[in-house]
Amino acid sequence: MTWKKFSGEPIRQPILDEVSGTIAREYALGNKLKVCIGTDSQVKGAITEFATVIVFVREKKGGFMYIHQDRTTQKMSIKERMLAEVQRSIETAYSLCDLLDRYNVDLEVHADINTNPMFKSNQALHDAMGYILSMGFVFKAKPEAFASSACANKVVQ
Repeated sequence: MTWKKFSGEPIRQPILDEVSGTIAREYALGNKLKVCIGTDSQVKGAITEFATVIVFVREKKGGFMYIHQDRTTQKMSIKERMLAEVQRSIETAYSLCDLLDRYNVDLEVHADINTNPMFKSNQALHDAMGYILSMGFVFKAKPEAFASSACANKVVQ
């Protein structure tokens, strides 16, 4: 899995090492961190583009993110696509959770799913919430899910 910074600069080491170094650096600067992980997707013709982000939120000092992008030609219903987004976020969160626990960094998994039943993405809300919560992660949906609905969304638009 290849990751990059928002600037486009590639991360040349395993993401676990990059995140570990980032946490150590931020703590040395006296910053308290929270990590929010989210994925968004955009269908563009026959291709669906996904962007997964690891957002580091510094308490009262802004934040920054790392990005992984991938694409598929697999046709999916809206519910399948929402759950594919959640799966990517959970895989990333799961790979980082031991490290984040070691540093006592709070973790949230954000789903780009609307809580309003008037929106199509709402079809996947209960499945996504159950999936994320059953993995032991804190769940956020729209409008609180900024990692997926704002940060990852910016990458796939």
